[in-house]
Amino acid sequence: MPVSVANSQVIYDALKACDVKIISALPETWLVHLIRMADDDPEVTLVRVAKEEEAIGISAGAHLAGVNSALLMQNHGFLAAINPIVSLALLYKIPILMLISYRGHMGERDPWQTQGGMVTEPLLRTLGIPIWHLSDPHDAQRRIKDAQTLAHAALSPVAVLLTRELMWEE
Repeated sequence: MPVSVANSQVIYDALKACDVKIISALPETWLVHLIRMADDDPEVTLVRVAKEEEAIGISAGAHLAGVNSALLMQNHGFLAAINPIVSLALLYKIPILMLISYRGHMGERDPWQTQGGMVTEPLLRTLGIPIWHLSDPHDAQRRIKDAQTLAHAALSPVAVLLTRELMWEE
């Protein structure tokens, strides 16, 4: 499989360093190893969702319970979750750490991914959600911690876009 196991492990270790205890995810090719790592970790609860919008509610509940959480989703999943992001997370100032596989961007080979890739960043900016492109595994721990810190300080969702350079091995 061309998805990087090594870089997935780096990302997972960064989430663990942030004391993330709940991870919500919908199966997705670039996230497959991260989801497996969470599923295999007895210190983390993996919540498999049917729709990404459910993950927003799970992270909101985790926040209210004082538990650190993270969402793993594809950018098309982010697009599907805009309503609860706006009507729950933004409205009630809920910090949410979103790790989004940045499909449909430069180098994308699958035509069905391109439309979502072209609107992901403009929609994040329109919603006022801070964005970080993570492309270097050496930056993962610092950038994911910085994103979590900003989410809690700003009481807002924050998006870490997992780029092809990070997630894919050619």
